[in-house]
Amino acid sequence: MVRRGRAAPRGQRGQAAIEYVGVLTLLLVVALAVVQLGIAVYAAQQAGTAARSAARVASTDHQTYRARAVALESMSGWLADGASVDAQDGGESVTVTVRVPIPALLPMFSFGSVEKSATMPSD
Repeated sequence: MVRRGRAAPRGQRGQAAIEYVGVLTLLLVVALAVVQLGIAVYAAQQAGTAARSAARVASTDHQTYRARAVALESMSGWLADGASVDAQDGGESVTVTVRVPIPALLPMFSFGSVEKSATMPSD
């Protein structure tokens, strides 16, 4: 014996498709937010690594003039393009500050920049 399913009432036709589109849109927004957060964390990590590397080199024999080149070399190329580096020689220590703009997945949004500093004792 074959049973036939009841037909959906007229007001509910296409309801599943609309719910699917709504959930899919929500999942897409959440996925984009997670990827954007990952990019921001990666930019912060790269800024910290660049600041430490540059401070380490700049602290040897007060070579602050090399800080910018070392910082940019120690970062990923796509982040190094917009980075700014500031090295301060304080006599007994050297402080290097690196500022990296956070890239946005969607160009209509701006997430500012991340700034990391590192201080090393001078040799």
